[in-house]
Amino acid sequence: VPSALCCPSRASILTGKYPHNHHVVNNTLEGNCSSKLWQKIQEPYTFPALLKSMCGYQTFFAGKYLNEYGAEDAGGVGHVPPGWSFWYALEKNSKYYNYTLSVNGKARRHGENYSVDYLTDVLANMSLDFLEYKSNFEPFFMMISTPAPHSPWTPAPQYTKSFQNVSAPRNSNFNIHGKNKHWLIRQAKTPMTNSSIQFLDDAYRKRWQTLLSVDDLIEKLVKKLELNGELDNTYIFYTSDNGFHTGQFSLPIDKRQLYEFDIKVPLLVRGPGVKPNQTNKMLVANIDLGPTILDIAGYDLNKTQMDGMSLLPLLRGDKNVTWRSDFLVEYQGEGYNGSDPTCPGLGPGVTHCFPDCVCEDSYNNTYACVRTLSTSWDLQYCEFDDREVFVEVYNLTADPHQINNIAKTIDQEILEKMNYRLMMLQSCSGATCRTPGVFDPGYRFDPRLMFSNHGVRARRFSAQSL
Repeated sequence: VPSALCCPSRASILTGKYPHNHHVVNNTLEGNCSSKLWQKIQEPYTFPALLKSMCGYQTFFAGKYLNEYGAEDAGGVGHVPPGWSFWYALEKNSKYYNYTLSVNGKARRHGENYSVDYLTDVLANMSLDFLEYKSNFEPFFMMISTPAPHSPWTPAPQYTKSFQNVSAPRNSNFNIHGKNKHWLIRQAKTPMTNSSIQFLDDAYRKRWQTLLSVDDLIEKLVKKLELNGELDNTYIFYTSDNGFHTGQFSLPIDKRQLYEFDIKVPLLVRGPGVKPNQTNKMLVANIDLGPTILDIAGYDLNKTQMDGMSLLPLLRGDKNVTWRSDFLVEYQGEGYNGSDPTCPGLGPGVTHCFPDCVCEDSYNNTYACVRTLSTSWDLQYCEFDDREVFVEVYNLTADPHQINNIAKTIDQEILEKMNYRLMMLQSCSGATCRTPGVFDPGYRFDPRLMFSNHGVRARRFSAQSL
């Protein structure tokens, strides 16, 4: 994912654009999350809007849309984004009980009775109803967006005893000090307290428990499609909006970081022409989902402003596919001038300080990265917009858990090329986001285009550009 946070990532899925092009930078209205500006400028051109208006699809949405959806300052739950024939959207952020749904623009409140209110099951039942009663004369698209496994990690009652012996993975980067990393990582307490470790293990277990209901939902949908005779001509995509860390570099729980555990998500696809049990190692991102689905529907992608690429040639196993070797990761930190009242000693600017006052974000946790995967390199290059103008570089072939920052030891020419490539990607739009990366044969590097007296660690990228 190009941004390891819910709202920017979901906006990238819907628009097929990097955050610097859809301008959703965090989970707040001020950060353009479901704001009136988003509604005016981006929503009319999302891939579901094009599916409905240009391709004749009946479209169905159920679940979590954008974190601030339903905010009074942005039209409340009466706002139904263009492009949806059937709209069952959760007001605000993730819940399992005691929530409000926008049912085609009308508020419907739910309580805490498992049999009628547990959200994952409610979404399953709404989806089955749509498959039962939809038109058989138009193609259909469904987007089912379960809050699970998001906090507050409330499992269905029958699953509360599952996975009792499961704990978070103890990889080599678990509960160690993040040396040679930006200051937010360095401030984490190492070793973590026993209470922090218990907290993250409990969260990990509950996340698995909540996903058992998602498994149930998927099983019911697949069986319904099979019963309807539609399974063989329907594509199913299964993925998420961001990763999640549980104890890596002594960060108890959250996301928002540049590392693999936060930006890497599963993507599973089945459908016509997709061979079973195949794994494709190409570098794909969530900005590719919109172009892929429009391509499946027969829409001319040249008519869009999307930054992503259609995965359809990869799904079909086409030979000699020209593909990217890198993509952009960008994030603008959340934080405010006041101090966290529960952690007053930390000073202003930090946020999401839990547990044990380990802060997961700050206003200057603002960075941009090039993530490269080619025949010769598996590399990540990142620059921070902070006082240190900090740089982090990882060779994931030798160091898959990103323990050793090699920014000070890697070849200077590679650093300069990666810095230049980062500047290009940060200002890219549409087709220019798909130009050859540093390790592509077609890449051209002209040092004269670099800023005068420009050192690789001297550039501060603009927070506003994110």
